[in-house]
Amino acid sequence: MTRRRRHTVLLAASVVALSAMLAACAPADGEATPATSAPSRTDGATPGASPGVSGSPTGSPSPAPTSTSAPVAIPVDCEAMLSDAVRAQLAGTPLNDPALGVPTGVQADGSLECAWRDPRADTTGLFTTISRMNRGPALDMLNDLADTEGFNCYTPDMGTRCEKTWQNMQYPVTDGRTLYWRDGVLIDTMYSNLAPSGYTDSIIASIWG
Repeated sequence: MTRRRRHTVLLAASVVALSAMLAACAPADGEATPATSAPSRTDGATPGASPGVSGSPTGSPSPAPTSTSAPVAIPVDCEAMLSDAVRAQLAGTPLNDPALGVPTGVQADGSLECAWRDPRADTTGLFTTISRMNRGPALDMLNDLADTEGFNCYTPDMGTRCEKTWQNMQYPVTDGRTLYWRDGVLIDTMYSNLAPSGYTDSIIASIWG
């Protein structure tokens, strides 16, 4: 056999051997190729499943869905937002007296500050801030007041309300604080010896009607 003939035979034999090896590795007819397994997770959740939401009041609240409606308007007048009955209870109490030295009226961020107090009074007065606050921070704050400071919280008028009263440490009068959150708006009132009946409810009715 010539040298060129021997080289051709060896090459043909190699091709036959390689074909036999590939045939042995291929799956038999009707046998499926194993699918690639899904990556494991360290959180124990099923891939693609939504995480659970805790219903505990001390858990982190879920962010509120983005609203497509216009934001609720914050009042711009401390008197106009109150009912006649509430204004009658505040008759004679100065409103936003500059001598108090505190911010009052509409602020640069759109919030409203209302100060009902005679600057000459030792303690009697009522201060309200109406501002915007997102759901998460608002509920965190209200939950903290309930858990650590003993505020009583409940959910009237489609919102969340927390309130507490206590004895003034210097004078024989009652102090207190009432908060109400709804639709991204927080009404926060602190008072001492001045708690007009229906005050917060009047503001709620003025904003949400």
